[in-house]
Amino acid sequence: MILVTGGAGFIGANFVLDWLAQHDEPVVNLDSLTYAGNLETLASLQGNPKHVFVQGDIGDAALVQRLLGEHQPRAVVNFAAESHVDRSITGPEVFIQTNIVGTFRLLEAVRDYWTPLTGEQKSGFRFLHVSTDEVYGSLARGEPAFTEERRYEPNSPYSASKAGSDHLVRAYHHTYGLPVLTTNCSNNYGPFHFPEKLIPLMIVNALAGKALPVYGDGQQIRDWLYVKDHCSAIRRVLEAGAPGEVYNVGGWNEKPNIEIVHTICSLLDELRPKGSGASYGEQISFVKDRPGHDRRYAIDASKIEKTLGWRPAETFETGIRKTVQWYLDNADWASHVQSGAYREWTSQQYGQS
Repeated sequence: MILVTGGAGFIGANFVLDWLAQHDEPVVNLDSLTYAGNLETLASLQGNPKHVFVQGDIGDAALVQRLLGEHQPRAVVNFAAESHVDRSITGPEVFIQTNIVGTFRLLEAVRDYWTPLTGEQKSGFRFLHVSTDEVYGSLARGEPAFTEERRYEPNSPYSASKAGSDHLVRAYHHTYGLPVLTTNCSNNYGPFHFPEKLIPLMIVNALAGKALPVYGDGQQIRDWLYVKDHCSAIRRVLEAGAPGEVYNVGGWNEKPNIEIVHTICSLLDELRPKGSGASYGEQISFVKDRPGHDRRYAIDASKIEKTLGWRPAETFETGIRKTVQWYLDNADWASHVQSGAYREWTSQQYGQS
């Protein structure tokens, strides 16, 4: 049995789905179901006895302690986090509460559970913390990609809160001996991605005939990682990672945002052409850049390849085609997650309704 927190969010839900497709080992899935958590993503698991869903917060110490005591998991995989930079700029407090206070309370509950264990149950236990490359700050063009030794220089309330959670995880290993693992990933994309992030936002807006808002000059560079590749990396780290170690997980796909948008438009022109013959690229609209926007992230994923033998299976070209096709094939899912609260957010952020 493993306990997964944040398992109804984008990456967490993909992990749960992939895990249960490949393993007989059951999952207890704890998620508070904020705006970005969506049980519809897990609909295929309804009635599956190997998936136990519990609605709740990682900051609820009593609940987490009860789940640990009742299910006796051999591992905890922590995806639970507030993760959107834009939202952290307009409302940072929830990021502090979830990412720092929530992680602290989760660690305390796990420590209380792990400390009295004995034998293989104790030595084999793992706490895997899923984090982000944004904790490392921003890179200049030509500067070497982030390695695990890169110092932390977070630039947004979101990345600062994730940096805080990473430091807590490290401290619990150093001070208490808790067998932790940390992964720092690059930008994920793929199925079931909530349409506030760049790639799903561009797809759903393009299909709806709305403007495709691109911040600033669109030359912000990110490393892109297909979500199912990320899930396979986490499984590998959980299986063979050394306690106390950090593993950077990237897709080896550095691209500027504007190139991503043009690629999506070209794929939609091919896969769902407009009756008018016009290109979706005509909907691109440059908007005022967000405050403190980091120019470049890049992950050096050499360590996980050399020590654990993991490398992404998808190129960006194969992954983005699968992603666009998924949204074309799952229009109902995308429609259902765009609630009134979502429309209010996009209106506030980009001047759209």
